[in-house]
Amino acid sequence: MTMPSLLSLHVFAGLVALLSGTAAMSFRKGSRRHRETGYVFVVAMLGLGATGAYIGFTKHEILNGVMGVLTFYLVTTAWLTARRADAHTSPFDYAALLVPLALAAGLAFYGVEAASTPKGALQGYPAFAYFIFGSLALFFAAGDVRMLARGGVSGTQRLARHLGRMCFGLFIATGSFFTRTSLFPVVFRTTHLLELLTFLPLMLMIFWLFRVRRYSWSFRRESYRSAAPSMSLPSK
Repeated sequence: MTMPSLLSLHVFAGLVALLSGTAAMSFRKGSRRHRETGYVFVVAMLGLGATGAYIGFTKHEILNGVMGVLTFYLVTTAWLTARRADAHTSPFDYAALLVPLALAAGLAFYGVEAASTPKGALQGYPAFAYFIFGSLALFFAAGDVRMLARGGVSGTQRLARHLGRMCFGLFIATGSFFTRTSLFPVVFRTTHLLELLTFLPLMLMIFWLFRVRRYSWSFRRESYRSAAPSMSLPSK
């Protein structure tokens, strides 16, 4: 496949991912519409990550290639988290852990290389960009280690892992798309609409994680109240 064809496929997958991801987050979690749009979102995001990684590495744009791999990893592990049963792990989880570790090591290397240049940048990106995304890769690796040490995740933790990784994968997609301001009319570039659309997945992620945590706290509080013995004064 030629590079223009790959770029067209990459853009098409990104548009489908943005639309289906927005729809999936709008529908009630666990509903039929959420699952159907979620499947479309997963397929589109996997295509987006794979083509982005290939294009980035082929054009020697290391950071873009790494973001494609990270997106593919996040969506895959998020999908597996939703598909499997509570408190369950597999050999694939140990293999998947190697991905963010390798990405973090590679980004640290290029970050040092960028910092050693006269301009403090490499391939058009400053050194701190490599270190920031390398730290993010380590953050997700730490989540994998914590999950493996516990023998899997259950209940609220499983849902939070699924939502957090899906939303952050979508954030990478929106960040890659809406920061290319030259693709949009001047009216979009002179307002803060593009910035809002870029960070919208992060805001939705925070909203849903807060709702999940709040539901968990409320459920635990009610369970404690119902299980606690009634306090009454002894009769004389």
